[in-house]
Amino acid sequence: MTGSRKTHIISTINLKGGVGKTTVSVALADFLSYRFNKRVLVVDLDPQTNATLMLIGEIRWRQLNDAGNTLVQLFRDELDASAQFDLKGTLQRNVSNVWSANSIDLLPSSLDLIELQDRLTEIPRGKFNARRPCDGLWRRLKDILPEYDFVIVDCPPNLGIITQNGLRLSDKYIIPVIPDYLSTYGIPQIVSQIEEFAEEIAKPIEPLGIVISKYRKINVHMNTTQELIQKHKNDPKKWPTVFKQPIRLSSPTARAAEFTHGDKITIKQKWGSTDYHSDLLTLTEEILQSLGETVENRRQNTEFGGYFN
Repeated sequence: MTGSRKTHIISTINLKGGVGKTTVSVALADFLSYRFNKRVLVVDLDPQTNATLMLIGEIRWRQLNDAGNTLVQLFRDELDASAQFDLKGTLQRNVSNVWSANSIDLLPSSLDLIELQDRLTEIPRGKFNARRPCDGLWRRLKDILPEYDFVIVDCPPNLGIITQNGLRLSDKYIIPVIPDYLSTYGIPQIVSQIEEFAEEIAKPIEPLGIVISKYRKINVHMNTTQELIQKHKNDPKKWPTVFKQPIRLSSPTARAAEFTHGDKITIKQKWGSTDYHSDLLTLTEEILQSLGETVENRRQNTEFGGYFN
């Protein structure tokens, strides 16, 4: 590890579930590791544990959950003012089932967060209110963050205390959306509330962009995408930029969610060998460029270029 490593910490967030948030998080980790040799940490804060299951499978997750080695213990410690969370035992190394994506680590989630999350408002603030409920994750992880090029935080579909812990870590965030009314109407609220939160904790957290997910060539998707692009041009403070590369709806999504035990698989076996794979790779390249990273031989998507200029 060199002292010059720049760690990009990015949350993926949307107040609506089912928009491809976890797929974007895990695919970004896979492609950053496989294609660009980046050290990546995935922090799964979503109580649904989908990113965890995609990266280590249900059998390993159950072993960790039974042993108390998930992030739920960190939040229990915050509630109880205890120190049982074992970072070394919880941090899972080299977790992806993709061959050559061998630089991804994971902090796994737990279904037990579903019951715990409503109690987190009771986290004690300590003497002189010195302990903020949003700081617990940052306090436990701050020393290991410089080990990584990227930290990807998969947030729950809300702006509660768990999500605030993820945002407290982050310097950027991505909003995956299906290009329809229900998935996009809350974008200004996400932006404004994160801006207010960032001001409160005195730390900049900037929108990196909107990712169009589960895209189909139907009128509502094409029209909504164009509307999002125009809204950004008209009011960039309220509406973040739209990444040029959409993620098309495709069957590899379901296959990618099924962790394969035993031998590792190729990136194309997991994410598809044609359009879907190309979409994800090009999006990863675009995200790298938006962060000022150099990308060699960047691929251009001619089919969608007309929609996203």
